[in-house]
Amino acid sequence: MSDVIQQQGNPQAPGSWPGGNGGAGDWPRYPRLHDAIPDSGPAAGGNTVLLTGSGLQGTSLVTFGGVPATIVTLDPYGNSVTVLAPAHPAGAVQVVATTPRGTSNPVSYTYTVTTPSGPTVTSLVPNTGSTAGGTAFAIVGSNLTGATVTFNGVAALGVSINAAGTVLTGTTPPGPAGNVPVVVTTPAGTTTVAGGFTYTTPPPVAASLSPSSGSAAGGTAFVITGSNLSGASVTFNGVAATGVSVNASGTALVGFTPAGPLGNVPVVVTTPAGSATVAGGYTYTPPPPPVVTSLLPPSGSAAGGATFVITGSDLSGASVTFNGVAATGVSVNASGTALVGFTPAGPLGNVPVVVTTLGGSTLVAGGYTYV
Repeated sequence: MSDVIQQQGNPQAPGSWPGGNGGAGDWPRYPRLHDAIPDSGPAAGGNTVLLTGSGLQGTSLVTFGGVPATIVTLDPYGNSVTVLAPAHPAGAVQVVATTPRGTSNPVSYTYTVTTPSGPTVTSLVPNTGSTAGGTAFAIVGSNLTGATVTFNGVAALGVSINAAGTVLTGTTPPGPAGNVPVVVTTPAGTTTVAGGFTYTTPPPVAASLSPSSGSAAGGTAFVITGSNLSGASVTFNGVAATGVSVNASGTALVGFTPAGPLGNVPVVVTTPAGSATVAGGYTYTPPPPPVVTSLLPPSGSAAGGATFVITGSDLSGASVTFNGVAATGVSVNASGTALVGFTPAGPLGNVPVVVTTLGGSTLVAGGYTYV
């Protein structure tokens, strides 16, 4: 310390050196370093270090283990230099300062490696979305730099993180309906997002119905196209369609219309996730008039009660009269090609037989003869 005391000189005035005139501009013979404050820092560098000493006026270079530091400020009296430490591998290094008078003695400085902290998550917004994926989300927290995210073990898409490592954004992958775990992983560790993410089944979308009209007798084959149609049922004016089937992708639904009233009626597609009304609905049109090709037998007892069969087409929903009196027990097969029933009582002789449906009426050729 004797040489330090000698260099400090007369303490009457700052910067007064032996042999000098007491002015701030008088320099000692050579620079000297006393301490580095702090004497350690991160290997990444960039932290502020105060070097105390004497004779440091005009310092032009400070090195940490041979690596130049950035000089921030110089004390005009030569008692300190403030620098930004450069990056350097971990370990102890020597710090020296160079002035016009020469190079200082070294002081020790230790570079340390800071173990990064694992990620933390404070919120996930939103915390629900479609099973189809594609929901934009944001995770807010800290230490998110370099993170990846999985939903139920499947990686999120388009992940991006801000410079501060506090906000992570992306889009969800597809997933099963229900709550699934969300895991954020960085090189420093892993954390599970509290509450996870709940996948919900989106409601059905009915984009088109073809054909948009058909017979009021029902039985018209139709196709509804859209999305999220899996598990759907369909009603026409509140009456369920029959034979409904949906393809594997949930984009097309087929079935057969029920019978309905003439005119336009609403068509509603329903799944466990909700309902969708088909734009434009469905228009029931009159069915074609019935066609009769035969009546067997052509005659029977005037007392009535005789079984008869009418064959033809478009007989669905038909009623039959003999001489204006309705037949009983009338039934039509599914294809509308055969009708059976029992004759009412009637007068002796030949009488007209009329078959009537929503599409119109047809007179049976030859009528029926009561005997």
